[in-house]
Amino acid sequence: MGIFWTRWILAKRPMAWINKIQALMAAASIGQTEIPRGNGSYSVGCTDLMFDYTNKGTFLRLYYPSQDDDRLDTPWIPNKEYFLGLSKFLGTHWLMGKILSLFFGSMTTPAAWNAPLRTGEKYPLIIFSHGLGAFRTIYSAIGIDLASHGFIVATVEHRDGSASATYYFKDQTAAEIGNRTWLYLRTLKRREEEFPLRNEQVRQRAKECSQALSLILDTDDGRPVKNALDLEFDVEQMQDSIDRDKIAVIGHSFGGATVIQTLSEDQRFRCGIALDAWMLPVGDEVYSRIPQPLFFINSERFQYPSNIIKMKKCYLPDRERKMITIKGSVHQNFVDFTFATGKIIGYIFTLKGEIDSNVAMGLSNKASLAFLQKHLGLQKDFDQWDSLIEGEDDNLIPGTNIDTTNHRATLQNATGIEKPNMD
Repeated sequence: MGIFWTRWILAKRPMAWINKIQALMAAASIGQTEIPRGNGSYSVGCTDLMFDYTNKGTFLRLYYPSQDDDRLDTPWIPNKEYFLGLSKFLGTHWLMGKILSLFFGSMTTPAAWNAPLRTGEKYPLIIFSHGLGAFRTIYSAIGIDLASHGFIVATVEHRDGSASATYYFKDQTAAEIGNRTWLYLRTLKRREEEFPLRNEQVRQRAKECSQALSLILDTDDGRPVKNALDLEFDVEQMQDSIDRDKIAVIGHSFGGATVIQTLSEDQRFRCGIALDAWMLPVGDEVYSRIPQPLFFINSERFQYPSNIIKMKKCYLPDRERKMITIKGSVHQNFVDFTFATGKIIGYIFTLKGEIDSNVAMGLSNKASLAFLQKHLGLQKDFDQWDSLIEGEDDNLIPGTNIDTTNHRATLQNATGIEKPNMD
C-alpha cells in the first residue's frame, strides 16, 4: 500500500502532531541505517526514463548492471512535490510535507546516477509495481540488490491516481524547459465504494506494466525511443541488452495486486512475485486466468483472513504457487523508509518490525532470486536459497501465520492501519 500507516499520527490535531514530529525528527538519526548496497557482483547504475511526455506515457526508474564508474549516488526522492503528496496520503497538514522534505530531501541511494550500462551481456528483466501512496523511487533497496545480481529492474510510476505524486508535461515546449504538471493521490470521495475505484486502477496499472515492457523491448530492438527527460543516459545503449525469454513482474501491496492482474493479461511475463499483496482491487474473474508461477512473500503483521483467502483463490491444480511469511516483519519492511529512518521514527510509524530490516530484506530478496532462477531458467547460483521458497529458515513461516477459519482474528481496512488482534 503506501508509506507510514499509524492511527496515532492521524488522530492528532495538526499543531499537536507537528510539535511531536519536530521533536521526533531531532532524535530520528538514532539507529538510522543507510539504504543497503546490492549483495551481488555487478556494479549498479540508475536513471529515470519517461517515454512520451504526456500522462498516457510511461515513467519509470531503471536499475541496471553498470560499468564501474565514479559517478555520484542517485537522488532518492528528487522533488519536493513527492513530500507534499506523502502529506496528502497521510491525511495530514501540508507542513508535514515540508518536514519530510527537510529530513529526507538530500538523501541518496547507492547506485551510480546515469552510469553507462554494462554491455556485452543479455539481462533478465523485471517490471516492478509500487504500492498505494508510493512512487517509483522508494523501492531502491530491492531494485539495487536485484540489479547487482544481473537483472534490469524497471520501477513504474503509476499514473492511475495511486501514487502520492507523479508528473508529466503538457506539451513539447513544457518538456523541453522542464515545466512539470503534477498529479497527486486520488482519494476516495465521501460515500464512494472502494472496490470499483481500486479495480479500475489495478487494470490501468497492469496496462502500464505491459506498456513499460513493450517500450523497453523496443529499446532492445534498437527502435528509436526518446527519453523526454534531459538526462545523460543514452537509451540506445540498451539495444540487445534484454533476455526476452526471462521477464518477470514484481510488486508490493497494491503492486502485488497489480502483479496478479498483469500476469492474467500478459503472457510475456513468465512469473510473478507479490510482496505483501493487498488483494481488494482484484476481481474474482482473474484468479483462474494465471497460468504462470506466482510467489507470495508476506509480512507477519499486515495480513488478515479475507486477504489470505483471496490469495488462496489463485491456488489451482497444476499451477505453481508458493507462499512464505517473514517473522517479526511489517508491511513497510519492503520499502526504503525501513532503512532511511532511525529506530524511534521507525517503530512509531511502523516502518520497522521486530526483525532487523536488513535481515527481512535479505530473506525476501534471496527467496525472490531463487524463485526467479527456477522459473526463468537462469544459470546462476541462486538455487542456494531454494529452501527459503519453502519457508525453511528460523525467520520464516511456510505459508501464512493467519488463521483463515476465524475471520475475527485480524481486522484491517483498506488504508492498511493495523488493528489489534481480537483473540
